[in-house]
Amino acid sequence: MRLFYQAFLKRQTLSDELSWSHYLLLTRINEVDKRSFYFKEAIESKWSVRELERQIASLLFERLTLSKDKEVLLEVAKNGHEINVPSDLVKDPYVLEFLHLKQNPALYEKDIENALIEHLQEFLLELGKGFCFVARQQRITIDGDHFYIDLVFYNRITKCFVLIDLKTGKLTHQDVGQMQMYTNYYKRTQMMEGEDEPIGILLCSDKNDAVVKFTLPENNKQIYASKYKLYLPTEEELKSELMRERDMIEVEKKIKE
Repeated sequence: MRLFYQAFLKRQTLSDELSWSHYLLLTRINEVDKRSFYFKEAIESKWSVRELERQIASLLFERLTLSKDKEVLLEVAKNGHEINVPSDLVKDPYVLEFLHLKQNPALYEKDIENALIEHLQEFLLELGKGFCFVARQQRITIDGDHFYIDLVFYNRITKCFVLIDLKTGKLTHQDVGQMQMYTNYYKRTQMMEGEDEPIGILLCSDKNDAVVKFTLPENNKQIYASKYKLYLPTEEELKSELMRERDMIEVEKKIKE
């Protein structure tokens, strides 16, 4: 009780939408910004106690804010994860520990796809707000040639299709080019008036950010490459990945200079 009153000093800030069990989890978070974020998200996303526990364990706050500056971090803490443009839908990495799959070289894309469909509810929660499932192995036909998109979703908030392709190996420029074709197809044949352009997410076990960057146009706002993890990452792991990406960006800046 003492921890509860220390964490929530003002009664007016409490919500009837959260149970006592929710508040017990929240009081275990020492950082005020982080606790504020999960409090807001639990209400807006109507998380169960179990889902709140999972989101905290999967370091959702860190995944959304590790690469943000202080001003943006405070905004996220205050308002939760706001989705203003389609790129706000993308996370990196995605945590798929609920699939109960072990990372090994023999793992096939079909295995992950089947597991995601089997755990569709959990995957929708991991994707975030406003996602609706549309299809798996969506066939598109272009001048007699057939292609298959692994997973297709629609986001009600941004009003756009979200195409996902799964890659168990290292992402190649051919994979990026293929997703570019998929999004172009959806933009030209499926997009309706009032909708945002479709986005494509390449969900991979490994990637070379430089290859992705130079394969896509400089003003790219449609294609995103994100890693997936089949286990709960530590904050140290996330920070290490972030530092690596920052170092790469700095090197590229020096080369241009």
